[in-house]
Amino acid sequence: MPRRSIHPIDTYVGARIRMRRHMLGMTQTALANALGLTFQQVQKYEKGTNRVSASKLQQIGEALKVPAPFFFEGAPGAGGAKRGAAPAIPVFAVEFLTSRDGVALAKAFGKIRDPKVRHRLVALIERIAQQFRS
Repeated sequence: MPRRSIHPIDTYVGARIRMRRHMLGMTQTALANALGLTFQQVQKYEKGTNRVSASKLQQIGEALKVPAPFFFEGAPGAGGAKRGAAPAIPVFAVEFLTSRDGVALAKAFGKIRDPKVRHRLVALIERIAQQFRS
């Protein structure tokens, strides 16, 4: 039997689950326990290898304290460009914000109130990143 390819929306929803879980500082095991699942099942949801049913997505939203539509916000190809709709989030941003380091950096950056300090920090990170470009 041929292996099912992972649909981009399943990957996106999984990434949003992972991002929100990281934002709350919740482990896969804690989320799994709240849902009555194994942490391996949560891993599969987060990778998009297992599709999340509507009822399970509702439960996940309750456990992560967000409404179910949160998991689709900015999804690629979600009905095309609609007036007033949020633009699709670039893949690099989703990957960054769904990582533990990305969430930690975003939280810390958000606590810096001085705009000059924020601009200097961005400039510093850009200079560091230039050293790693090939």
